[in-house]
Amino acid sequence: MLDPITLVALGGVGLLAGFVDAVAGGGGMLTVPALLSAGLPPIAALATNKMQSVIGTTMATYTYWRKGFVSLKALVPSIAVTYAGSLIGALTVKQIDTTFLNLAVPVALIGVALYFLFSPNLSDADRTSRLAFPKWVPLLGFVVGFYDGVFGPGTGSFFTIGFVLLFGLGVTRAAGNTKLLNLTSNLAALTIFIPSGDVVWPAVMCMAVGQIIGGYVGAHAGIRFGAKLIRPLVVVISIAMAIKLIVWP
Repeated sequence: MLDPITLVALGGVGLLAGFVDAVAGGGGMLTVPALLSAGLPPIAALATNKMQSVIGTTMATYTYWRKGFVSLKALVPSIAVTYAGSLIGALTVKQIDTTFLNLAVPVALIGVALYFLFSPNLSDADRTSRLAFPKWVPLLGFVVGFYDGVFGPGTGSFFTIGFVLLFGLGVTRAAGNTKLLNLTSNLAALTIFIPSGDVVWPAVMCMAVGQIIGGYVGAHAGIRFGAKLIRPLVVVISIAMAIKLIVWP
């Protein structure tokens, strides 16, 4: 049973994580250790983290969509495919060896950070797409969704780099579309976690308050400041996640 002080502290962590998630992703780096420190078993911490994260991501997604930064109609097929990919990943994770990801994912995250740090063309302006959006975004959704179901860290960064590098979206639009597909992949995981009874609901309810505030403020900050805020935060979060995976796999 979580005491009131711990629940209040988790609410504060949820607020900060919601802001970070809304701008660049990676809020789980804050929430999962906090939940483990509160005494939750690992599976319960992961399940509770997914549930509270969904609430903040929903707020961020709605805010980006309302401001015109989410291509909702164009993403409908990708939503379905992302959900399927994440669900398949979650169902097959116990049947495959994921140890190689402890090295591969940090390398990929450092690559994302370097691209966002040094690419001279990154801005909020859309560029020419290298691939056809309707045809290839569902593939991006399935691949990254499957990865999220299997492993998870860096999912938001991988979606964002895909939208920018492959489909020519401006950084803010990429962040908005990332939120929607990231939300979808998290919902797929909850399809398994909720029926199994792994979610600790008192923690979710307290963290949800912080996530709603953080997601709202973070999305508005991302929209207001655009690439000037999103770009450096993606770099910092990607490098921080890479270091965490190397030091504490």
